[in-house]
Amino acid sequence: MSARGLLTGLLVLAAATPALAQDKQPPYWASIASGQAMTRNGPARTYPGKWLYQRRDLPVRVLQKYENWRLIQDPDGEKGWMLVTLLSDRRTALIKAGDPRGIHTKPDPASPVRYRAEAGVVGQIDHCRSGWCRIHFGSRTGYVQTRDLWGVEANEVVD
Repeated sequence: MSARGLLTGLLVLAAATPALAQDKQPPYWASIASGQAMTRNGPARTYPGKWLYQRRDLPVRVLQKYENWRLIQDPDGEKGWMLVTLLSDRRTALIKAGDPRGIHTKPDPASPVRYRAEAGVVGQIDHCRSGWCRIHFGSRTGYVQTRDLWGVEANEVVD
């Protein structure tokens, strides 16, 4: 196979990955893939726009599927229809409202707190087990309890 053919094949595979990832059956977690993503009142471009999200990686809950549209719920409980191409299967989570949460060095409440994360901060989940997630906030990494996150179930295992 030529280098051009290999590159074309890789590009096709890369383009197909988000669509394949969104073939899951609801409900499931996803995140906003674009810097700007519009929800609508119904599953078509002809429905009025409802909300313009301008926060890439914001975790959302996919509640329903209709062709290439997904009914999502955001951390505030708002619902709307979004094109599947604006969603990613990248697992992210948001620190819930309240006091800053301790991000620990280990998945243990007795372990040292590496730093604290404010409510509303979004991080990328590496993995979750036994009520803890390893999460990345930019270059910072640590463990946070799932009860402090929106974007993961309390006892969910994420690999």
